[in-house]
Amino acid sequence: MNSPAHVSAIPSKKERVSAEEWQLRVDLAAAYRLIAMYGWDDLIFTHISARIPGDEHHFLINPYGMMFEEITASSLVRIDQEGNKIDPDDYDINPAGFTIHSAIHAVREDATCVMHTHTMDGIAVSAQQDGLLPLSQQSLFPLADLAYHDYEGVALREDEKARLQKDLGMSKFMILRNHGLLTVAPTIADAFLNMYTLQRACEIQIRALSGNREMAPIPGDIVGTIKQQASKVTKGKGGNLAWPGLLRKLDRTDSSFRN
Repeated sequence: MNSPAHVSAIPSKKERVSAEEWQLRVDLAAAYRLIAMYGWDDLIFTHISARIPGDEHHFLINPYGMMFEEITASSLVRIDQEGNKIDPDDYDINPAGFTIHSAIHAVREDATCVMHTHTMDGIAVSAQQDGLLPLSQQSLFPLADLAYHDYEGVALREDEKARLQKDLGMSKFMILRNHGLLTVAPTIADAFLNMYTLQRACEIQIRALSGNREMAPIPGDIVGTIKQQASKVTKGKGGNLAWPGLLRKLDRTDSSFRN
């Protein structure tokens, strides 16, 4: 299929996939809906991918042309490492999204989820020479584990993958220069919390810089202690501390992401 039909016309995959894959689909669809709910989507562009457990190295990504607020568990497309659809009846995907996400999934076994956004504040910070600054408590968490990748044009070239992989290394946060934000994590819940924190840090930075006043950066010795404090903040649960509440929030407004 080339163009997504109305969401209600997409048949359920719940009985066609394993229980493990179905839960992953539900969580990934929820992440798309949350991105839309918080206003971080960019029409039909940008992506969140999730690797399906197993030796096949297949992963799920959104159908190209569907709004994030429309994504459902059954509409997500299962593809292999080369970008081929496993189910020929699924909708097409964005090749640019495949380039970035497949590059990371290929070398990061811990990166079950890769989340990428094009928010205005995220892109604004990505365009600033100094990148993310230690101006807020929120900024400290990504600064403790942050990488940068220089802009090389629309992500369609195969040779960019190696440079993207090298720049990311083992970091969980990345700022794509002149492009946007990216987070990776072992779970969808963790990737979302990482993105929430990075996005908030960018929003705060842009507002602080717009005040036309001298900044008061957080001292370096405090910045260096945040990794040890992060686990305490979430009681060792990471994104799972907030994830159940976020799902309840979605269910109160529109639970169709579970279809």
